[in-house]
Amino acid sequence: MQGIVVRYRYSGDEADWKAAMRDFIDAIGADEAVSGRFRYVATVAADGVARLHMGRWDSEETLKTVQSRDYFQRFTAAVQRFAGDTLESVRIEVGPATD
Repeated sequence: MQGIVVRYRYSGDEADWKAAMRDFIDAIGADEAVSGRFRYVATVAADGVARLHMGRWDSEETLKTVQSRDYFQRFTAAVQRFAGDTLESVRIEVGPATD
């Protein structure tokens, strides 16, 4: 499996941030082409400002499908808005899902 880790700082409206995360994760779950093949988690650090997202997918085809969706475009724009110039990301190789 492949994945990504995204890190940034955000101290704005928490309801706005939570809604964007929920909308994206719900859209993935509702998308029959990628549901169960693309997983995403967004977390808040104990300081309430640092944010960490972890995504994983089973193939480049799955990733390309997600990236082609309108919900992905809305989500990436929201994350860029939340993160400003603090956004960092790295692609990773991950082991099989254990959940």
